[in-house]
Amino acid sequence: MSDSNKKNTLPRPPIVVVVGHVDHGKTSLLDYIRKTNIVSREAGGITQSTGAYEITHDGKRITFIDTPGHEAFSKMRERGAKVADIAILVVAAEESIKPQTTEAIKILRDSQTPFIVAITKIDKPGANVEKVKNDLMTAGVYLEGMGGDVSFQGISSKTGEGVSELLNLILLMGEVLELGFDPKAQATGFVIESLKDMRSGVLAHLVLLDGTLNQGDAIKTASATGKIRGLENFLGEKVKELTPSSPGTVLGFESIPLAGEQFYVGDLPETKPEEKVEQPVVEENKENKVNAVLKADTSGSLEVLSQVLGHLVVVKDMSVGDVTDGDVKRAVSSSSVIVGFGVKVNKAAEGLAKAQNLKLFTSDIIYKLVESIDEYRKVLVGPVFLGELEVLRFFSQDGKEQVVGGKVVMGGIKPGSDFRLVRNEEFLSQGKIINVQEKRKDVIEAKEGVECGLLIELDTKVRAGDKIKVF
Repeated sequence: MSDSNKKNTLPRPPIVVVVGHVDHGKTSLLDYIRKTNIVSREAGGITQSTGAYEITHDGKRITFIDTPGHEAFSKMRERGAKVADIAILVVAAEESIKPQTTEAIKILRDSQTPFIVAITKIDKPGANVEKVKNDLMTAGVYLEGMGGDVSFQGISSKTGEGVSELLNLILLMGEVLELGFDPKAQATGFVIESLKDMRSGVLAHLVLLDGTLNQGDAIKTASATGKIRGLENFLGEKVKELTPSSPGTVLGFESIPLAGEQFYVGDLPETKPEEKVEQPVVEENKENKVNAVLKADTSGSLEVLSQVLGHLVVVKDMSVGDVTDGDVKRAVSSSSVIVGFGVKVNKAAEGLAKAQNLKLFTSDIIYKLVESIDEYRKVLVGPVFLGELEVLRFFSQDGKEQVVGGKVVMGGIKPGSDFRLVRNEEFLSQGKIINVQEKRKDVIEAKEGVECGLLIELDTKVRAGDKIKVF
């Protein structure tokens, strides 16, 4: 890409990733831009896979990558940031900065991705744009007009206010970055997502960064090879070629490439050690975990499923595609349950699972799978403690809600976690962590050795010296 940018043979449309906290309006923004209705179709109202879409504004093309906002999908958000030229950081005007906003800012900085701030939901009654600006400045994001050079735009995905201006800012930034490509160069880009279709075979959703991708080309990644037998644009229309920064779908890989891999037409370049693609690791047996065979509709979803269930299960096998009788046989032989995300169970598998009394957990909502497996595991082995905090100070109480401060002495403490209150080694009661703060800033996790503040929900009043054990 660097060579192409230097040559700048032809201008390349910008590739844009949209990141931010869950429910801050990422998908609604893209919805308005591309005039489709993804929000209502997404299970649980949260985007659960990374999709790429192309739009035209003032006669110029822009490619958008929609990334998941739920906490479980941090790896997919990182991948989106690495592929993109420009990011839009969405921050809701009525909520301001939240834990995943902070995480997104870190990802953008680490990947050195230029970004624009979109302050969303400005039509809401509780919208406070000035507070968002000040909170961003506290987080180290200095906007234009406030001592910095980060562009921003207030928008409403409901009324469309500010959306056209936001697209103008994207095109302007694209021009400043002088994005370019060489049409004669070796075609290369990134795998956004991949899956196995029962009728067509392996499908890979790609974004092309350089060169021209043609039907009939030999295509390779670090983990998969093939020949392009079919090529579609993002609308599902058959095409003979793709040019940067076009998203599209390729049919022809012999095996499923991993989401996030770079693809090439021709020979693979020398791979540096830090660039090698890590294959999924199947764990050995561990105490207090459930053996599981994981299935998901795409390779990216499978990666996330293994990540988010890591503290609950020992992965005995994992693969992309619907649940088959072969999966049931593998689960039976390893004394495992089957966990399927976004997949179907064929009739042969369903019948065999019933005959073998095998537990099957399937859902289109990933956090519901986590809850189901957690409940199942608790019945089998009891709670596994993931973190422990020693209470140093009690601050306040309002009904069941209490504010306490303490030090994490083991593991990590996350908002939304259940916990047990232990005093003098005796279990007193069970509660829930509502929020976690470090230095008065919301965080998605307080790690071992860190002092933090907690907002908790609990019937028993907490004292200094108590232990909060998270499971």
